[in-house]
Amino acid sequence: MTVIDANRMHEIEARYPEYLHRSFRQRFGGLMLLIATLLYGLYAVWFFDLPKLIAEAHWERFGIYMSQWISYDVQPEFRIEDDGTIQTRYPRFSPLGDDPHPDWVKANADGSITVDVGGSNRIVTISKSQTTIAAHGMTVPVDVTSGAPKVVGPVPSWMTVYDDNVLADLGFAGNVSVSADRVKVRKRFIGWANFVFDTQSPFFDKPVGEVLSLIVSAPRIEPDKSNLSLAFDNIWNNSAWQHGDVWTKLFQTIVMAFLGTLLGSLAAFPLAFMAARNITPNRFLNQALKRFFDFLRSVDMLIWALFLTRAFGPGPLAGSGAIFLTETGTLGKLYSEGLENIDNKPREGVKSTGASTMLVHRYGIMPQIVPVIVSQTLYQWESNVRGATIIGAVGAGGIGLKLWEAMRTNSNWQNVGYMVLLVLLVVFVFDACSNALRRRLIGDR
Repeated sequence: MTVIDANRMHEIEARYPEYLHRSFRQRFGGLMLLIATLLYGLYAVWFFDLPKLIAEAHWERFGIYMSQWISYDVQPEFRIEDDGTIQTRYPRFSPLGDDPHPDWVKANADGSITVDVGGSNRIVTISKSQTTIAAHGMTVPVDVTSGAPKVVGPVPSWMTVYDDNVLADLGFAGNVSVSADRVKVRKRFIGWANFVFDTQSPFFDKPVGEVLSLIVSAPRIEPDKSNLSLAFDNIWNNSAWQHGDVWTKLFQTIVMAFLGTLLGSLAAFPLAFMAARNITPNRFLNQALKRFFDFLRSVDMLIWALFLTRAFGPGPLAGSGAIFLTETGTLGKLYSEGLENIDNKPREGVKSTGASTMLVHRYGIMPQIVPVIVSQTLYQWESNVRGATIIGAVGAGGIGLKLWEAMRTNSNWQNVGYMVLLVLLVVFVFDACSNALRRRLIGDR
């Protein structure tokens, strides 16, 4: 066992005071930070009333919306007439066309109708006196002779009885609503209906081989244009999916992001040199420009878009202007901070040769700052593609407004999914392109 005398102890204490004489903050700082974080979490739970929000949230809507992103439904209605016959009707803009005769709706010899909603375990049989629903391993008759639908026997958990109708939930396959004089079926299909040709196109509902044959070798369907031109026109002007309008708006979004970022970088570049303390030794000018940058970027791009749409009207000009103002502030700050962190030795070396200010900047500063400028500008460019989508929702042009309109209807969630996937695809492509440009311009870093 080693014994340390008093002098040696005092010497060690004097040499390492940060370990042997730690302050209160050093000893309990971590614990205090943990307690403060927990208290803030509890305050946030109370302030936002999270338990109530979680309890009252409509979690089922998430599943409904997501299912509608990847599927569509057909809603035939079967009306029971006074003479006992059953008339089948489809919505005016049914994805099956104007005169549908699907094979999953069958008329039986006794006058009843059988609807295959989701395979052999989800069958609905409709007659004038009752509707029988076979689902979830059960067969439940619903009597309609008494004026209001009445479930015969115990009511299963997947069936809800109201005053004037009975609703049967068949899961993802759809649902069935039974009332006294009609039965409405919602049958769901995976996929996007009529994505290529809508119901008004002469190519609608034809097999791929037949469509190719019509395009390549068949006589002209319309005398004034070839079948290939007609097919492209039908796809581009598809009334259900509006491919032409969607892709035009998407291109507007890309142009808005590119133009706004380009103009913002061009404006920020010279201003950054004047804002950098080590380049322009004028404290008033430095501070004035930095506060100017703070002002431009502190006002959100969405707010700039609202101002500019009031000034210039809705359209891509307002969107490009909003991105330009925001990027001038953001890139000006980033560029100036990058300039203030350069190594002054190359600059002083070039200056010692008697070179002009422009040459000093060109050879003493630019080689150091170019990687920062390229990296930050490319990142802002890809970020602004997403931002341009958001500001489009307030009328600043691009695909954002169209996306917002599709969401507001609360029924075109397939179109919402289509446009969201397009935006994601564009962001992925731009990310890959910007990474390739970085490697090509500044090398692997």
